Amino acid sequence: MATRRQHRRAFPLVPLLLSLLAAAAYGRLLSSDGSSPSAPLLSSVIRLASSGPAAPAAEEKCEQSYGFLPCTTTVLGNLFLALVYGFLMFKAATYLSSGSELLLEIMGPGLVGGLLLPILGALPDALLVLVSGLSGSKETAQSQVLIGMGLLAGSTVFLLTLLWGTCVVVGKCDLGPSGEAVDVTNTKGFSLTATGITTDVQTSYAARIMGLSIIPFIIAQFPKMLKTHHGQRLAVLLALIVSFLLVLAYCLYQVFQPWIQRRKLAYAKHKHVISGILKHAQMQSLGRLLNDDGTPNEDVIRKLFHKIDMDESSTLSRAELHALIIGINFEEVDFDRADAVDKVMDDFDTSRNEYVEEEEFVQGMKKWLNEAKRSVPVGGAFSSKFINDYHARTRQEHDQLIDKSDEAVESVENPGWCIAKAVGLLLLGAVIAAAFADPLVDAVQNFSNATHIPSFFISFIALPLATNSSEAVSAIIFASRKKQRTCSLTFSEVYGGVTMNNTLCLGVFLALIYFRNLTWDFSSEVLIILVVCVVMALFTSFRTTFPLWTCLVAYMLYPLSLVIVYILDYVFGWS
Repeated sequence: MATRRQHRRAFPLVPLLLSLLAAAAYGRLLSSDGSSPSAPLLSSVIRLASSGPAAPAAEEKCEQSYGFLPCTTTVLGNLFLALVYGFLMFKAATYLSSGSELLLEIMGPGLVGGLLLPILGALPDALLVLVSGLSGSKETAQSQVLIGMGLLAGSTVFLLTLLWGTCVVVGKCDLGPSGEAVDVTNTKGFSLTATGITTDVQTSYAARIMGLSIIPFIIAQFPKMLKTHHGQRLAVLLALIVSFLLVLAYCLYQVFQPWIQRRKLAYAKHKHVISGILKHAQMQSLGRLLNDDGTPNEDVIRKLFHKIDMDESSTLSRAELHALIIGINFEEVDFDRADAVDKVMDDFDTSRNEYVEEEEFVQGMKKWLNEAKRSVPVGGAFSSKFINDYHARTRQEHDQLIDKSDEAVESVENPGWCIAKAVGLLLLGAVIAAAFADPLVDAVQNFSNATHIPSFFISFIALPLATNSSEAVSAIIFASRKKQRTCSLTFSEVYGGVTMNNTLCLGVFLALIYFRNLTWDFSSEVLIILVVCVVMALFTSFRTTFPLWTCLVAYMLYPLSLVIVYILDYVFGWS
């Protein structure tokens, strides 16, 4: 069999960047509400692209996915198809995430949070890896499987570089005398050494587990390291077995040590308390909390303060906040009222004098309202319905906050309906992911053929954005809360996502290689995964505070990875 090097030729990086810019511009073809275009629009765009001067010869044809989905051999046509199918994969990941979190809220960590959720989180990536080498002849599978490797490497590198570094930037706080970040304090701007983030020790454990997840890559690559072709198939089989054993071990660890899931539940309760207080304030006929342009209404906020201030002391005590929370009917969620008061006091009492003054209350309410605006999309003017929408949405959010006193299972109203909704979301996400994974891989392969850009680089850059964007947005939003507890969950989930990518998704990839008798020929690709994982594992396993300059290390690893693959494959001829 001809080696992969024979099918590779040097290419300039500029066309790749131009293609990505074209993708951004072409993305405006999607409708304003985020839905995918209708079938006539899809067909007309493809016809338009096909009629251009750069259209291929008439005899060149493409194969329709499932026999009816549109296809094209042009650059713009395949770019558009990749955008549409990528958007559908993004929606599938969103539905899977929402259904998983709702199920976690009802049934608690245990088997659901420890076994089911990590697998569901990796499902879109795993399906794309699977279909990349499942169909067609052995030769076709050998060429398309490079897309699966690109997704594997791209997801791992994206999570540990661009997303990790961005979370450090948005979550940075001032570093105190102890060397740890001071929650919700950011007075030193973008000082590379005086600002940063701090996580808990459990997050360091997650980083160490992530570091161990590279073992299957090393096993599969071992014969290549020895520069021998003997034993390569056995090495792939051993790596396959080890991959799934590590998946099982990681899931069992999550079952018996569900600290990430407990923090999600605790934070969901706190968000619900916030939305309940905002809803209660809106219902007190004091006026709208938000003006039409979305700015907080300070007059109404001050009226609310004086209404809560029963003793007219111009400060709110814990007793008054406790009375406020007791007076609100939180039917859906059972939580510790005293603990809720502590968290509200922590949000408002910036002077730490055990009292909430009027200006502290105004600033705290503004912060809550701004977070609500980020959580709920609004078109046009902000109506009073906005607060109700936010209150409903908080029940579906699960993020972080370490709270050992929280119970594992939420007390919810009508659990049967909630379970049915969760299962429905999971099934919808799984069906969409399964249906459009193959067309997306075909579109990427056809775009690669039309532009002569290797499919690895396209899948490395573009596909992780489709499968990880919802988690990335969520991670950035909660890192921006600038607290140790929220940063801990954010980075724990980043490491957990990499762990599942390096075990479950790699296991699926190795199964394709083994059972279809394909060639394991990914030395440069495996090298960048090992480099990024080892550097970030060593960097994060033995420390809990990361100054702002550490984001530069993460950011530099991303372009470095692409450069390494390019040089090794196209300059030194690694294959």
